[in-house]
Amino acid sequence: MALPELISVEDFFSPPERTAAKISPDGTRIAFLAPWKNRLNVWIQDLDGDASPRCVTADETRSVYIYSWTDDPRWLLYMQDNGGDENFHVYRIDLDNPDAAAVDLTPFPGARASFDLVKGRPGKAIVQTNNRDPQLIDAYELDIATGELTLLAENPGNVIMWLCAPNGDLFTNTLTADGDVEISQWDSATASLRSIKVYDGTDYPVGIFPVAISPDGAGIWLGSHEGSDRTRLVRIDVATGAETEVDSHPTFDLGNQMVLPSPFILSERTGELVGARFYGERQVIHALDANFAAVLENLTKLSDGDLGAISSDDSEQKWVVNFTHDRDPWATYLYDHATGESRLLFRPYPNLNSDSLAPMTPVTIPSRDGLDLHSYLTLPVGVEPSDLPMVLLVHGGPWSRDCWGFQPDVQMLANRGYAVLQVNFRGSTGYGKAFTKAAIGEFAGKMHDDLIDAVDWAVKQGYADRDKVAIFGGSYGGYAALVGVTFTPDVFAAAIDYVGISSLANFMRTLPNVARPFLATNWHLYVGDHNDPAQEADMLARSPITKVDQIRTPLLVIQGANDSRVVQAESDNLVAALRQRGVEVEYMVKEDEGHGFLNPDNQIDMYHAVEKFLAEHLGGRV
Repeated sequence: MALPELISVEDFFSPPERTAAKISPDGTRIAFLAPWKNRLNVWIQDLDGDASPRCVTADETRSVYIYSWTDDPRWLLYMQDNGGDENFHVYRIDLDNPDAAAVDLTPFPGARASFDLVKGRPGKAIVQTNNRDPQLIDAYELDIATGELTLLAENPGNVIMWLCAPNGDLFTNTLTADGDVEISQWDSATASLRSIKVYDGTDYPVGIFPVAISPDGAGIWLGSHEGSDRTRLVRIDVATGAETEVDSHPTFDLGNQMVLPSPFILSERTGELVGARFYGERQVIHALDANFAAVLENLTKLSDGDLGAISSDDSEQKWVVNFTHDRDPWATYLYDHATGESRLLFRPYPNLNSDSLAPMTPVTIPSRDGLDLHSYLTLPVGVEPSDLPMVLLVHGGPWSRDCWGFQPDVQMLANRGYAVLQVNFRGSTGYGKAFTKAAIGEFAGKMHDDLIDAVDWAVKQGYADRDKVAIFGGSYGGYAALVGVTFTPDVFAAAIDYVGISSLANFMRTLPNVARPFLATNWHLYVGDHNDPAQEADMLARSPITKVDQIRTPLLVIQGANDSRVVQAESDNLVAALRQRGVEVEYMVKEDEGHGFLNPDNQIDMYHAVEKFLAEHLGGRV
């Protein structure tokens, strides 16, 4: 057996040739992202005819990745921030005037904005922005053609997000004074909220997501834990607040759009809920409508991957879909339901040979106190899976999860000869609320024990060499990597901290303004309130910055200078403390990045550094 040909870092992290395709409402064109001056921009192409695609945005500084058709085929909206600061602006493109520059519809310095298109409100969008008060998101109606913004609702102080029904009614997802999550309806006449239903806030560490409003405005679809450990799909009656189950899975939670496409599949024609996604080891889609069931049956024949992003024209005859797959990433198809015909539109990474990529295998690992840790193991192709150097790759959040599918970092590491283990440790979402709540008070405690148990499992199973295990993670995963080299310094041969937290107290003090009012159900519940001296002392005791004297493991630290979630001081302070002790630490800072690197050249630089660092300390290929 032999390892396959070395695939370059550039092949894994250069921009995809095409990706993120969406069909126009009239079914005549697709939009997609493709490189222009080495940055992803939006391109348009006719579905019929030989005309070449044309680039309709012109951002040479930072890749575009959030965009949408509007109901009028003339206009396209997209979002962009400045160097990763997450202060997104909403821009409009005039597709009838290709030479016109994009128009910034939310030109508010220091503010962030987002938009939602709502069925039943042609020519309009709902814009949410904190331009009035940095801590409060207000709701506006945007006239897409003119750019005029009309204030719909000022945030009374506790609104996490606004939702607009197709009939124009506004609803909110708010946090009560006691930390519970409340679904309410906005009364424009009195400028006040009418409570519809209150949920136990401890069941929802990041609020209730997703939420969608029925076309008639009389019902709200959401994922509920009420009376169940699992997340079920329910409908809330707007008038009475009564909850009715719509659908559920016996063992899987309703999907979480924090890490996956929205679990709600809505009809482009009617706005009704036609499908729901549930997720365990892999995805299961339940069709809730006979017409969509027929479409779904044919779509799933196109690939043995999991159905990813879906878009259709307004007639729901033409569909553009892609698939997540561990070795065939995001293959994108056009399907015509009227004829039953389909064709491959593109593969984003045609240079990647699926035979050279490694399967991602679901595995279940027992924790020392009896929890099942649902995980994914990726073993390198062409080598005996025994006593391998291994990278423990830790997800962020921590209220998130690892999922099955293509990840360029996982595949690059496997191609270098490393086993890669991804663990859904306690606190991860998607495995029931009890599993998530098992992390309360367990930062640098049982959450970390789960990771160590996973390493022990991989060694005992014979996959990993005990002396050649690295820990690598971003955000919370970066914190976990730093915990690994401070609290358990003998376990890991190398560690990579990517935009990770070194001081839990400083992290909370420097969170973005819009996040600070909404910490009760997550950071305050799970870790503590830094404004309380006793709790702050406990937080510091769980912070790697207070244990830098324990670090003797080779460490690579990676940071974006514009990171608004985990500010650069989190990395600067750690690196300075180590260097003051005379400890060598590699440190990479990118001035034009934020919480995770987006631009391809920065990703390539980062993973060259990762490749070299791990080869030096674990002995993999370079």
